[in-house]
Amino acid sequence: MQGQPAQPGLGDRSSPWPVVAAVLVGCWTVAVTVGTQTGGWLTDQVLLGFGRDRLGWLWPVLGLATVVLVGTPALLLAVLPRSAAVRATGRAWLLGALALGVLTLLRVVPPVHHEAYLAALAAVALLGALAVRWSARRWAYPGLVGSVGGPPPAGNGDPTQPEATGDGDATQPEATGNAATAERRRLRGLGPVPLLAVAAGLALLLPWAWLGALGGLLETALALLAAAALGVLAATLLDAPFWSLFAVGRPPRPARLVLVGGLVAGVALLLLAAGAGQSGAQLPALLTVPPVGFALAALWAATWRPSADPAEATRAGRTATGWLVGLAALGPLAFTDPEEISLLLVGTRDVPFWVAAAAGVGLAVAVLVAIGYAVLLARPTARTPNRRFAAVAAVLLLVAFGVVDLGPGQPGLYGERLFVVLRAQADLGGLPAGAPGRAGRDARAAEVYRRLVTTAEQSQRDLLRGLNRLRLDPVSYYLVNAVEVDGGPAVRAWLARRPEVARVLVSQRLRPLPAPAGQNRGSAPKPTGPEWNIRQIGADRVWSQLRVTGAGIVVGSSDSGVDGTHPALRAGFRGGDDSWYDPWDDTRRPTDQGGHGTHTVGSAVGRDGIGVAPDAQWVGCVNLDRNLGSPAHYLDCLQFMLAPFPSGGDPFTDGRPERAPQVLTNSWGCPPIEGCDQRVLRPATAALDAAGIFVVAAAGNTGPWCASIDDPPAPYADVLTVGAVDAQRRVAEFSSRGPVPGGSGKPDVLAPGVGVVSAMPGGTYAALDGTSMATPQVAGVVALMWSANPALVGDVSRTRQILRDTATAATPTYRSDSPADACGGPSNVTGAGQVDAYAAVRAAQQ
Repeated sequence: MQGQPAQPGLGDRSSPWPVVAAVLVGCWTVAVTVGTQTGGWLTDQVLLGFGRDRLGWLWPVLGLATVVLVGTPALLLAVLPRSAAVRATGRAWLLGALALGVLTLLRVVPPVHHEAYLAALAAVALLGALAVRWSARRWAYPGLVGSVGGPPPAGNGDPTQPEATGDGDATQPEATGNAATAERRRLRGLGPVPLLAVAAGLALLLPWAWLGALGGLLETALALLAAAALGVLAATLLDAPFWSLFAVGRPPRPARLVLVGGLVAGVALLLLAAGAGQSGAQLPALLTVPPVGFALAALWAATWRPSADPAEATRAGRTATGWLVGLAALGPLAFTDPEEISLLLVGTRDVPFWVAAAAGVGLAVAVLVAIGYAVLLARPTARTPNRRFAAVAAVLLLVAFGVVDLGPGQPGLYGERLFVVLRAQADLGGLPAGAPGRAGRDARAAEVYRRLVTTAEQSQRDLLRGLNRLRLDPVSYYLVNAVEVDGGPAVRAWLARRPEVARVLVSQRLRPLPAPAGQNRGSAPKPTGPEWNIRQIGADRVWSQLRVTGAGIVVGSSDSGVDGTHPALRAGFRGGDDSWYDPWDDTRRPTDQGGHGTHTVGSAVGRDGIGVAPDAQWVGCVNLDRNLGSPAHYLDCLQFMLAPFPSGGDPFTDGRPERAPQVLTNSWGCPPIEGCDQRVLRPATAALDAAGIFVVAAAGNTGPWCASIDDPPAPYADVLTVGAVDAQRRVAEFSSRGPVPGGSGKPDVLAPGVGVVSAMPGGTYAALDGTSMATPQVAGVVALMWSANPALVGDVSRTRQILRDTATAATPTYRSDSPADACGGPSNVTGAGQVDAYAAVRAAQQ
C-alpha cells in the first residue's frame, strides 16, 4: 500500500483524516466494549433475579460481536493509512479485540468453579502472548526506522535538547561509553523503571487491599498467575516497536508519546481488561486498567535516553509493562468474588458498593500516577530516576499494602468450601405411630434424631479420619448425611472418587466487608388494626369468633434473622438457651440486619395486627447472610429446627428434639449459584416430615415462567409450597409456577404476597412483595389449626389436606395467551387456591 498513490483522507501523510479516523474508531471501540460488557453482566443478573439458567452462549456471542464490531474498523486502520503510527494503532486494537474475543469464551465456565476459570485465563493469556509475538515477526510495524525493539532515533539540530549530540558535541567517546555503561547497570535486572512500575501497581492495589478480601489459597495463587499472564500479554502487545512510532521526531517528543501513545495504549488495555475476569469482575477493571496506558508511556520514555543500550531499554520497558498491568489486573481478580458482584446485593452497602468504591479510588490513583510519572519521567530534560529512589518507593508502597491489608483491610483467606454428600442416608421407614398430638410428635422426632445421628456417625468415620489428617476442617451433618470441608478442585476430585461419597458440591462462603452493610429499616406507619392480608384470609375472624390465637404452638424461622427487640415480636420469643442459632456470625441473641427474617416472622406470629397467630411463640436461625446462603448453612438451621441445642453445643450430642418447633416457615430457596442441586436438601425435608414437623416453603419469585418452582426445598412433595396473590386474589405475576419434576402439584396453596405490611428492624414497619411474604401467613394458619386442636399436632398429611380442601378460588395469571405459557393447567399456577384461615381452623376443630 505504501508504494501506491496517496488515497484522499487515508493515505496522504499531510491529511488529517487518518488521525480523525483513528479517533472515531477509538471512541467506537470504547463504546462497544463498555456496552457489551455491561449489557452482558446485566443480562446475567436479570436471569439470576428471575431464577433462570445462565445462557451458555451469551458471552461467546458477545465476544464474537465485539471482535467483528471493533476488529473490522481496527483492521482497516492497520492496513490502509500510510501513517505508521495510525497503522500501529489499528494493529494494537485489532489484536486487543481478538484477545478479548478469545478470553470471553472462558466465561462458559460456571462462576461457581472460579479456580478452573482463573487457571484457564492464565493459560489462554500466555498462549495469546505467544501468538502476538509470532504475529509481530510476521507483520512488522510499518515505517519503523532503525533497530526493531530499540529507542527512536535521537534528534540532531535542536540545541535545546540535551539528548541531541550532533557533530559539534564536545563529549568524548570515553565519557559517552562510561555513561552508557552506567545506564546499562541501572537498567539491568529490576532497574529503576521496572521498580517504578511495581510502585505504581502497588498503589493501584491499595484500594483493593482496603475494601476487598481474598478468596482461598488456590484461588489467590491462580489469580496471581492469571494477572501475571495478562501482564505478559500486555507487554507483548505494547512492545518497543509500538511505542517507538509515537516518539519519532527530531528531536523525540515525550509529550506526544505520553498523550497519544498513552491514549492508544489505554484503548488496547480496555480490550484486555474487558476479558479479564468472570462476569462482573471485569467491570471495575474497565475503570482502573486503561489509565495505566499513560503511565506506561511515561515509563517507556524514561528508558529511551541517548546513552541507553537498545536491548536493555526494551527489556526494562517490557518488564515495567508486565508488572504494572499485572498488578492493576490483580485487584479485581483476587480481591472480589464475581458471584457477589450481584444486583441481589445492590440495595445495601454490600460487595457491589465496595467494589464500585475500590474501582473509583483505583481510577483516581491511576490518573494521579499517570500525571505524576508524565511530569517526572517524560519531560525533555528529565533523567532516569535513581535506582535507590525507585527501590525505596516500591518498598514503601509494599509496606503500605501490608499495613492496609492487616489494618483497615480484611486479612486472611475466604475461599469457598466443599459440601460432600454421602451415599448412605438414614432409613426412616417403620416409625411407630405413637400417641396423637404433641407427645406422639416428640417421640417420633426423638427416634428420627437418633437414627439420623447413628447413620452419620457410622458412615462418616473413615472419611473424617482422612479429612482431619489432611487438616481440611471438616464439619459433620446428620439431617443430610454430609460433611463440609475446605478444599479446591484437587480435593474435590479426590473426594468424588471415594466409594462412600455420592457427590461433591460447592458451599459458598461470603467474603467479609470493610464495614457493616447497615440495618434495613422500614418507613410504613405502625398498623392500627388487622392488616388487609390478615382480613383477606380470615385470620381476624379466627381470633374474634373462634377465640384461637395460636397459643401453645412454636413457629421456627430460618432466614436472615429476627429483631428480637421489636415491639410486635419481643413477647413471642420462646427464650431459653436453645431458641436462637446463628451459624454465620455466632450472635447470641436474636438480631437481623437485612430485615427479611423480621418481616416474615412478623407475618406469622407478630402482634399489633400483622401476624396470623399472634400468641404463638417463635424461635429463629440465621441461614442467610447479606441475602446469600450455602447448602451447609441452610442445613445448619434445618438441623437446629429438628433438635435445638444450646449455644456452643454439639448438634450430634446436645440436640433436644422435644424442643423442636411444630411449624417451620422458610422464605428462601437454594439456587445453583449458591451451590445447591435439586436433590441436596431432599433427605432433610423428608426427615422433618417423618418427625411430624410441618414445613412451609416459598414457591419463589421467578414467575410468570412455567416450571419456575425449581430451587430447593420448594419442589419437594413433603413441603407445603406457597405462591402469592394480590388484594384482588389474582396470582402475582412474580409468583413461581409448576409443574415440578416428579408430578407433585405445585404450588400447594396461595396467600397474600403483594404490599404486605409487617415488622422491620428497629421497631419499624414496611410493605413488601413476594412469596416470602405469603409463606409465613400459611405457617401462621397451621399454628392456629394446631392450637385449636392439639390432637392434630404432628399429623402433617391431614393438616395439608385440610389446607387444600378449605382453600378458596384465586384468579390465575399467565405470561401470555400462548398455550405454552399455560403451565399445563390452572392448578400449576393457583394450586388449591388461597388459604382460608377461618375455614381451615373450623375443619381442624372438627
